[in-house]
Amino acid sequence: MPPLALSLPSQDGSHWLVALAINAVLIALAQRAPLLTPAGWAHAGLLGTVLWGSLGWRGWLAVVAYLALGSAVTKLGFRVKAASGLAEGRGGRRGPENVWGSALVAALLALITPRAGLEATRLLVGFAASLAAKLADTCGSEIGKRWGRHTVLITTLRPVPPGTEGAISLEGTAASAAGSALMATVMAALGVIETPGAWILVVGVGLAATLLESLLGATLQQRVAWLSNELVNGLQTLVAALLALALAPWVPGAT
Repeated sequence: MPPLALSLPSQDGSHWLVALAINAVLIALAQRAPLLTPAGWAHAGLLGTVLWGSLGWRGWLAVVAYLALGSAVTKLGFRVKAASGLAEGRGGRRGPENVWGSALVAALLALITPRAGLEATRLLVGFAASLAAKLADTCGSEIGKRWGRHTVLITTLRPVPPGTEGAISLEGTAASAAGSALMATVMAALGVIETPGAWILVVGVGLAATLLESLLGATLQQRVAWLSNELVNGLQTLVAALLALALAPWVPGAT
């Protein structure tokens, strides 16, 4: 096992108080950063407590890395996207719905992992895949809206305006692949995933789930009023996690 392999915290209960205290202090120090709304920071603190309490600081840092990278990508070309009406609202700051739409699946897997015994490694691959898919989606969407030269609908390949639900571009798809690879690399550096096979699996399902998210955007999201972007994001991360969990036994080193 590599030296950075994830060590799960002891489950005697006291570590949860430590997790809560650490996250309260960190959120108090970080909330001036233009990443989240005030309510978003509060929910991020709850999410951080769950992650630190379940997986320790490495699992917590994995999600912090996703939030930081996703926010940074959102800011790329922000003025141009704002002028075109394509920028995220609130100046790119994320709210509670964005926090949980992105990381609810990861949080649930984190809670289960310390109690999973021999299946813990497999669940961590699912954890990594869910966040890789979300960063892939953010990179593809934000870069595609700004730099995509030929934007088409994924179901028909007919040209559509940038920002259309279900739209894809060559530049955006390449950015999605890069985002998935970047998140998988962060997970490997933190010891959440441990082998080249697991890295390849996480990258692959992250990209596949992002393309499926575009398909949902072009079909069901256009017809179902309650299918919000945040819910679609949650479904995307769930699909990525389930794909990783299903395929992991067939990938050397992923279980």
